[in-house]
Amino acid sequence: QFQLVESGGGLVQPGGSLRLSCAASGFTLDYYAIGWFRQAPGKEREGVSCVSSTGSSTNYADSVKGRFTISRDSDRITAYLQMNSLKPEDTAVYYCAAEYQSPAVQGMCNMAPYEYDHWGQGTQVTVSS
Repeated sequence: QFQLVESGGGLVQPGGSLRLSCAASGFTLDYYAIGWFRQAPGKEREGVSCVSSTGSSTNYADSVKGRFTISRDSDRITAYLQMNSLKPEDTAVYYCAAEYQSPAVQGMCNMAPYEYDHWGQGTQVTVSS
């Protein structure tokens, strides 16, 4: 059974850092783009970052550019979101998701939630002093 599990969330002060992990079980991430999304109370789920299945392309929401970094592990089952210079407005539940990519689109990724096939359960990130 395909499953994604996020970890690494928690409470951090403004300006601090966290690294979120996304671990796959039941499949490898070789042919999947990975997206990170977040949802704050009362708001819609929004795309934060994505990386293509080949790792050659990444995208970031304007609100996190220069602060967050997405990456894929060579173990083929783990992806990360390094979050630096965190702000209170980054507070949300963070989700990772995987989108199967055919060879024609493996060099791209997008941050539209409806494109993604598999989702984790989410991890809470709270930025507060």
